[in-house]
Amino acid sequence: MSIKYESQKIAQYFYTFAVVLFLVQVLVGIIAAVQFMWPDFFFLNFNTIRTLHINALVVWLLVGLMGATYYVIPEESETELWSVPLALLQFWATVIAVTAVVLGYIWMGLDPQANSTVLGTQLLNEGREYIEAPRWADILIVVSVLLFLFNCLMTVLKTKKWTGIQGTLLGGLVFLALMYLPGMMYMKSMVRDQWWWWWVVHLWVEGSWEVIAGALLAFMLMKVTGAKREVLERWMYVEVGLVLFTGILGTGHHYYWIGTPAYWLWVGGIFSSLEPIPLLVMVWDAFRTTREHRTVANRPGQYYTVSHAIFNFVGAGLWGVVHTLPQVNKWTHGTQITTAHGHLAFYGAYVLLVLAMIYVTLPAIRGVKSFNESRAFQSFWWMTISMVFIVLTITGAGMVQTYMERLMGLDYVAVKANYNLWFWILRTIFGVGFLIGVGIFVVDYFKLGKEPASAASPATERV
Repeated sequence: MSIKYESQKIAQYFYTFAVVLFLVQVLVGIIAAVQFMWPDFFFLNFNTIRTLHINALVVWLLVGLMGATYYVIPEESETELWSVPLALLQFWATVIAVTAVVLGYIWMGLDPQANSTVLGTQLLNEGREYIEAPRWADILIVVSVLLFLFNCLMTVLKTKKWTGIQGTLLGGLVFLALMYLPGMMYMKSMVRDQWWWWWVVHLWVEGSWEVIAGALLAFMLMKVTGAKREVLERWMYVEVGLVLFTGILGTGHHYYWIGTPAYWLWVGGIFSSLEPIPLLVMVWDAFRTTREHRTVANRPGQYYTVSHAIFNFVGAGLWGVVHTLPQVNKWTHGTQITTAHGHLAFYGAYVLLVLAMIYVTLPAIRGVKSFNESRAFQSFWWMTISMVFIVLTITGAGMVQTYMERLMGLDYVAVKANYNLWFWILRTIFGVGFLIGVGIFVVDYFKLGKEPASAASPATERV
């Protein structure tokens, strides 16, 4: 198993940075979980740790998707990448910018007064939840993404060869880049500001990222099963079309309580209820493909790929729709039930997606036909089982929180301190289990293809 084009190796740079950030994200997540019980546990406060946890998640997934794209585009275009030096420049610029932002968050956590205003903007943190990056970092991120898209587009134009997977992937990436721009706008009205803010937060994860996921799912199924491109691309179009139809108007479920007109209760409720449909189609497509093509070229790649489709449906679809109807969301909005949905949705839709791409493409990048599969499966089961119990624990905490706060009228601190303590203890325990799985994956990533042949196991078999 080997790569078709030498420039595809650039993907490994992005994968490595993504893996490091993944480990950092989980480590600070454990710290945040402990701080729910002992707020003074760490020298950085909970708000700073939470910012690091969420931003590390977003960044490592984006970097991982960039690496996957740099692998897929040359292969789909049947040519070398247009400019490897440009890709390396973009990579190191991204690493430097992200590192500087992280150090800024830590600095502000230690000394809040350090977040001074320079040229009309906050130097270290702009304070908008999930998109806290300062303006100078926003500009660097935009430049990095533009260089990335330019390199990919020039690669395609070099041969003028277009495929459905390639076109859908690039379309999703352009959509992603455009949806970052509303996050750089400020409105004096809080309602208008929140309106545009959700264009970034929602239309990334339930719009552009799902389009990218659809394209990469088709590519991975083609690689691990040998399924026909025409069939996979046909279902990819159906999935992506439904994602855009339901996901764009599904943004309305974030507009219920921010001061927008009442018709958003109907729009958000109806289209949010339809959002699980394309995710269910992805699950059906994955099982149909693997059932019809029994020869699997990469068993870990198959496990992660099919599991991505399943948990995307369960986490983003089912766990999302159970509390997005306005009649339910009226009571559950902002509780730990939302947190449970976020954890399972991101794990299923995007964490497993990037990990699947790594296991599908990394053996080829390193030129190995077989590798030790045991660590890949150990990592998968540690992470997946732990995440399921984390989500069940947080869901239970959210149910207690909803009843105690919204129905009994108790204050948040009383509920957190007295009634939900055991939920936080269990959440931390299962979080450590997830960290073990991540640790196994990190070891596997750096050892894959570098061990003696006797330590590797066959990578192809019939299932």
